[in-house]
Amino acid sequence: MPFPSIGPVRGVLALSLSLGCGVAAAAQAPSSSDTALLDTLSAVHPFSEVALSPDGRHVIYGSVVTGKRGGADVDVSALWIVDAKDGSHPTRLTACPGTVCDEHGAAWSPDGSHIAFVTTDASEQAQIAVADLRGGGVRTLTQAHGPLDTPRWSPDGGRIAFLYSKGAPRLPGPLNPLARDAGVLSSSVFEQRLAVIPAGGGEPRLLGPEDLNVYEYDWSPDGRRFAISAAHGSGDDNWWLAELDVMDAASGAVTVLERPKWQIAAPRFSGDGTRIAYIGGIMSDETITGGDLYVIAAAGGASRNVTPGLAASLHTFTWNGSRTQVVATEFAAGEEVLAVIDADSGKQRELWRAPQMIWANTVMGFAPGDVGVSLSKDGKFSAVIRQSYTQPPEIETGPPGHWKPITHANAHVARLTGPATNVRWKSDSFDVQGMLVAPPTIEPGKRYPMVVEVHGGPAFAHYPVFPSLLESFDAALARHGYFVFKPNPRGSYGQGEAFTRANVKDFGFGDLRDVMSGVDAVLKTAPIDGDRVGITGWSYGGYMTMWAITQTQRFKAAVAGAGLSDWLSYYGTNNIDTWMLPYFGASVYDDPKVYERSSPMTYIKNVRTPTLLLGGDRDAEVPITQSYEYWNALRRLGVPTEFVVYPDEGHVFFKRADQIDSTSRLVGWFDHYLKR
Repeated sequence: MPFPSIGPVRGVLALSLSLGCGVAAAAQAPSSSDTALLDTLSAVHPFSEVALSPDGRHVIYGSVVTGKRGGADVDVSALWIVDAKDGSHPTRLTACPGTVCDEHGAAWSPDGSHIAFVTTDASEQAQIAVADLRGGGVRTLTQAHGPLDTPRWSPDGGRIAFLYSKGAPRLPGPLNPLARDAGVLSSSVFEQRLAVIPAGGGEPRLLGPEDLNVYEYDWSPDGRRFAISAAHGSGDDNWWLAELDVMDAASGAVTVLERPKWQIAAPRFSGDGTRIAYIGGIMSDETITGGDLYVIAAAGGASRNVTPGLAASLHTFTWNGSRTQVVATEFAAGEEVLAVIDADSGKQRELWRAPQMIWANTVMGFAPGDVGVSLSKDGKFSAVIRQSYTQPPEIETGPPGHWKPITHANAHVARLTGPATNVRWKSDSFDVQGMLVAPPTIEPGKRYPMVVEVHGGPAFAHYPVFPSLLESFDAALARHGYFVFKPNPRGSYGQGEAFTRANVKDFGFGDLRDVMSGVDAVLKTAPIDGDRVGITGWSYGGYMTMWAITQTQRFKAAVAGAGLSDWLSYYGTNNIDTWMLPYFGASVYDDPKVYERSSPMTYIKNVRTPTLLLGGDRDAEVPITQSYEYWNALRRLGVPTEFVVYPDEGHVFFKRADQIDSTSRLVGWFDHYLKR
């Protein structure tokens, strides 16, 4: 459950009750300074993907453009081809000139002569298109009905595979708004299956059993098989139970290779096709990847952890045609690492390390997707999207670890905050890491309020990513004169699997101790007023906010977004309950005590902290009823509280007006209680 809100609304249903302190300023419209900040955040030009041609001469990147659709302004992803050395000769890659299309997922053919990508037709239905760079133009290959994504060429260039949810009414994934229930409920699902189409066009074939949901896949070097991560039943709900399979590319027959103990991601064939590697570990969210590198024989057998004891979390890797060498990106306690790992010995050679982030594609701008660096076929040239907390993103190319920018789209972007310092402290037996973000200016002798921002997940991290979204709460708070403390407590990525698993059966206890000892540490190093400290978070961070104020009175104000108040009621009302099994060890029906122990509602009568609650009414990951339960308790107990429900939003917010409103309310709430 990692995400803060991300996008605009027909209306906001504000459920407000003021007890003791009056209605907070959060309910007011954004001030001129708020508007200026939001305009600055909007000015950041985001990049969604980068793909280097096999010969390293050209690069495709994805960025956002604005156009008209139905008389309204819409933001969509666009693809551009440029010279990989200097970014010159930009050419738009599109299958629908003259209209506004959302296009992404660019994949080069093995010989570099064609590009497959996802486009949208006049009805906004996703389709697979292919561009012929030898002068053959662009053709749309499919006539699909339902979400599709992730095109990849067969090694011989004769076929294109993609993931396809035929007939599905919405995009797969629990982050998207849940369809409203009505009438007789059923358990019918629309599986995401693997489809293959001839590169020259034709009818796509759906492979594998109808009830098998395929999450990720990779072609074997001979084009005869796929390595897949897949699970039977509901795709949204069962990613946490996914198995590693091999699928025959002709018949669709599936052989189970392994049923891992933990979650798996990014199955990839070695260059000679004899082995499959994947990332394994405890992961709380689909697509938000972290763990160790595992290797298993493609013919079957036991898997082997290649990186046991790694003091970092792997989140992407590629064989790039090699039989033994893997190029990986890792997050290591506030720094990103690019490394070469020997799959036989496990020895690692670092190519680059910095308090920055690199990725070749991204999950909604929050975290790396399934590609960390795009490499030429010989591995000597590469392309990345590179950024830090104070340096906005640009496309950069060069030998791995030696990149130079080829775009300057964000050269005009003003710095939004003061320095972001990497901080470390001791908590129990752990060395814990986080970031402390300062206001843009600090006056000598003045002490400032601070807000603790707890990330979601819990298997996630505060990455050094430039604030660029309208709901970048940390940047908004810093701009308003706050220090913002962003801890990565136990359960986070960045310090190895033992650290990520350290909150199993212990939600709220050890991780809160880490947060509180971090607060003590930063109070000793920065001009912060310890009597004016607040806490906020979204998703699991919302849970930690709800939890923290039942355990301590140190926080003078709290804002919980998409928060979770009661693990027992949550288990039976959310759409992804299997994610909790690795963390709690059993279902709520088999061991309710372990769920009750970590539930804020168990200790709700301890709360004295004024609390603002935010959430979307169609949230599948954390149903809005969790916030209703908490809000009702607070108002009955006489605690100052306000609850804002955003219609038609899911776990993340996609509407610009809602992004602006939630950010403004959050800042206003803290201003009211921490600046008086």
